[in-house]
Amino acid sequence: MLSSIFEIEDEGKIGAGETAVIPASPAAMAAECRARASVYRLLSGVFVEEAAAEFLAAIRADDMLRQLAETGLRFDDDFVATPLSELVETLAIEYASLFAASGGFPPVESVRLYGRYKQEPEFATMQTYRRLGFVLQSGRHEVFADQLGVELMFVAALLERQAVRLDGDGHAQARELEKEIKRFWTQHLGRWARGYGRLVERAASHSFYREMGRFLAGFAEEEIGAMGLRVEDADQARLEVPKAEVQVAFDPDEPVCNGCASEAIAQRSGIVSVLHDLRV
Repeated sequence: MLSSIFEIEDEGKIGAGETAVIPASPAAMAAECRARASVYRLLSGVFVEEAAAEFLAAIRADDMLRQLAETGLRFDDDFVATPLSELVETLAIEYASLFAASGGFPPVESVRLYGRYKQEPEFATMQTYRRLGFVLQSGRHEVFADQLGVELMFVAALLERQAVRLDGDGHAQARELEKEIKRFWTQHLGRWARGYGRLVERAASHSFYREMGRFLAGFAEEEIGAMGLRVEDADQARLEVPKAEVQVAFDPDEPVCNGCASEAIAQRSGIVSVLHDLRV
């Protein structure tokens, strides 16, 4: 999926008669990191909030539709032939009914795994962002730290950092960032992105969210396999998630487990980045 949509050359593929994989060059690895980051940002833009006109216009561009079609995505006329202003309004209604209205299924890890907002994943993701020098900032609306769009945006930012390190001489730092990405998938995205994508595909009325749900599920499966991870899909595409006992009464302003200290260290080191609506 990734190689077809961004036309990445697989330098590490074994050819006929070969006995070893040729290691990819740092430049090729950096290019792959940036390509993966682009997919994460695309999916982040789909789920972080209602799609804006500029975002939808970019997806409906001929080149992007062709690339998405190569991955197997097929949008109906309700997406490709509807006037843009009408499409924005239609998808805002669809977004609300799927993800925000009563009876919907919000794209939030705490809700998908515990049936409640602001449970352990909210605390854990916020601590991870702070530890790595990121500050969460809302876009048009306030968002949760464990919201799907934010989690995807965070991995995109780490991949872009990794690409910068690979461009220079920071290969050791690049490997550490790769470990952080794998850890985040094991602890967070890997536990719910696949099942949630299947649920969106099944429940969506509009072809945009149907196909993007399918894209999310397939991309998550591919990333988990490519990184060699073993992580259970705890979401299981459930339409209803039973409410668990309250795990965390989360207060983002309360100092816990040296979280504020980690943030202060990051700020002093000058590596603070901002996580907000970075759809490109």
